[in-house]
Amino acid sequence: MTTQTGNRVALVTGAGRGIGAAIAVRLHGLGHRVALLDRDGDAVTELARTLDPMASTALPLRADVDDTEAVRAALRELSGTWHAPDVLVNNAARTAPGSVWDIDLDEWDAVMTTNLRSVLTLTRLCAPAMRGRGWGRVVNLASLAGQQGGTLAGPHYSAAKAGVLVLTKVFARELAADGVTVNAVAPAAVHTPAVRELDEAAMSEAARNIPVGRMGRPSEVAGLVAYLVSEEGGYVTGTTYDINGGTHMR
Repeated sequence: MTTQTGNRVALVTGAGRGIGAAIAVRLHGLGHRVALLDRDGDAVTELARTLDPMASTALPLRADVDDTEAVRAALRELSGTWHAPDVLVNNAARTAPGSVWDIDLDEWDAVMTTNLRSVLTLTRLCAPAMRGRGWGRVVNLASLAGQQGGTLAGPHYSAAKAGVLVLTKVFARELAADGVTVNAVAPAAVHTPAVRELDEAAMSEAARNIPVGRMGRPSEVAGLVAYLVSEEGGYVTGTTYDINGGTHMR
């Protein structure tokens, strides 16, 4: 069983920018060795160099989560460098705004692959080693859109994120007895590069409708993830944590 944070290895997907980068920075700051996986190899290489110029505690991995063989190769590199991850953060996602009536079916499949199938793939690849060690943490980035059916980021984005919530519960039940927790985090609008690419007027209107009066910060989401992957988070599993400025209260 892994007992010291400094011995733990965290894998963050979509770590090149936005929420994924913020999570990688937070976990590294807490003493984890962090593997940063992204299809943008330059982005994760630069971030890894910033976190640790000596390259001993931050490892960039270039892979697209849509490509299972590339992911397998990245995990082999990670295991060869340190060991299979103790912590997995499934953050990689894509948005594709548009009407539900106009979505091309190939685009539907592509969004589902990135946003939902990757969660299945990465968790099935990483969880067995966690189970064998008797300790592990999986956090899946969901979305308020997956709870309320929002369409700003695309109806297929929302449908995929709703699937993430259910898959989180499925894996949580499967792994709970083995010391592995699986939880989801569901942000509302957060200031990220992906959000800034969406319709500016729509995003301004969305911010005005958030009770706290602003969009979230990536660092705030990272702080919540940090709790869930901590030792103190061991009694929390199968749960979706809202972080939405009061937009969705329950």
